Formats: sequence, structure tokens, C-alpha cells
Amino acid sequence: MSIQATTQGSDDAVRNFESAYVAYQRNKRTFNIIFLVVFALCFVLSVVSTEFDIVTLIGGFPRTRDFLFRLIPPITYDEFALDVLDWYWNIGVWMENLLNTLLMAFLATLLGTLVGGGLSFFAARNLVKHYATYWITRRILEIARTVPDVVWALIFVITFGVGPMAGVLAILIHTIGAQGKLFAEVNENISQHPIEGVRATGGNWVQEIRYAVLPQVMPNFVSYTFWRIELNVRSATIVGFVGAGGIGHDLFIAIQLLEFPDVGAILLIVVSTIMLIDIASEKLRHYLVGKEALKR
Repeated sequence: MSIQATTQGSDDAVRNFESAYVAYQRNKRTFNIIFLVVFALCFVLSVVSTEFDIVTLIGGFPRTRDFLFRLIPPITYDEFALDVLDWYWNIGVWMENLLNTLLMAFLATLLGTLVGGGLSFFAARNLVKHYATYWITRRILEIARTVPDVVWALIFVITFGVGPMAGVLAILIHTIGAQGKLFAEVNENISQHPIEGVRATGGNWVQEIRYAVLPQVMPNFVSYTFWRIELNVRSATIVGFVGAGGIGHDLFIAIQLLEFPDVGAILLIVVSTIMLIDIASEKLRHYLVGKEALKR
């Protein structure tokens, strides 16, 4: 009698499992169909609303090529050095403004990472007890990063006048929002076991952050900080268009005056600088986190 009951129970369990699995597969197929329909609808609406036309895109390639060629003046082999020197006739001023751009990006990244990193611990749901603290901090970070840094620059130019200070403040605000968001997501993905260990020994919240959270998140914090430096160098160039100083101001003036060789020279300087920063940050990041960790 008990054997029959056990067999019957096993059969019921198998049928329940099969029924649940069939329902799961049906729901999954329904979700996939709905997702594909919504995705296709969004794609069609995007193409229509933006008037994206592949024929127009292909037809614009020759004009784009001609414009790129106008950025580089004629350079001959016989007088290569003289032609390059003539192309970079204003190299002293450009390099000085490039230095200002780099310093703007560095200061904004440093201060923005410190402030955003501090706020990230209050924006991580697993690290704060009160939901209100989490919600308010998240909204502050959203406001900081949602407003484009160019708009912040316009606001600060009106407030503090034309100059690098407006650029630093604009990039700083945006960096706080972006770094706070990224760091908060890193904080939410950590293991809770070290935190529980600190709590078991009587540690307070600050000690939990210091001894349980930071050791886990620091490699990602460092990686995101280096990446943010690259973004902020580009941002520091763009905010120069609205009077926030730096090499972006020179680029804006050259574009306004249709001095295309100067535009090409400045763009080449900026691109080369970004490449050097990327190479240097990669080497430093490998040194800090350890190449052995990257190989695993």
C-alpha cells in the first residue's frame, strides 16, 4: 500500500513538473514574441521619425571624403617638415590650451569620482537601511547625469563667466552623476558574506564599507575612473564650444572661420591625446589590479 502511494506521489510530482515546464516554455515564447514585435515596431518608428535613408547615407560618402581631405593641407615629400610646421603654425597656443583641457578633465574627474563614489554607497540598496536615503540619492545622481555637460557649461558660463572654471564645474556635476550610478551598481553586486562578518564582530556601517565593501569594488572603481578620464577629456573639448575654455574653444573658432586645416590639426592633437591616455591608463590599470587577475 505504501509502495503504491509512493509511486503515485512520484507520478504526480513528474506530471506537476512537466506541467510547470510546459507553462514556462509557453510564457517564454509569448514573451519573446511580444519583445520581437515591440522591437520591430520601435525600429520602424525610429527609421521613419529620423528619416534615415540608406541611399542618402551612401550618397553622402563622397562629400564626407572630400571634407576629410580638406582637413589635411598639401604635404610634399621634399618639404615635409616645412609643410607640417606650416600646418601646425599655432602649435604653442594649441598645446597650452590642450594642457588646460587636460587639467580641467583631471580635476573634474578627481572631484567627481570622490563625491560620486561617496554617494554611491548611499545609492546601493544593499548597503543602506532606509529606502528614503536610497531613493533620494538615486534621484540626485539622475539629475546630475541626465542634464548634458554642455548645458551645465552654459549655465555656469552665465553664472561665473567665460573660462575654465565653468568647464570644470560642468564636467564635475556630470561626473558625479555618472560615477555615482556606475559605482552603486558595482556595490550592489558584491558578496554579502564579508559584510556579515564585519557585523558579527560588532563593526559599524563605516567599518563595513572600509573592510568589507571597498576591497571587493576597488578594482572596478579604478577601471571606471580611468575610463571616465578619457570621456572627460572629450567633454572638456566640447564644453569649450560654449566658452568654457580649453582647446575646444580653438576648435570652435576654426570651424566658424572655415579654417579646415586648423580644424584637422586640432582634431589630430585631440585624437592623439586620447590614444595616449588610453594606452597609459591601460598600463596603469594592469599594474594596479594585477595582470594575473586579468588572465583568470
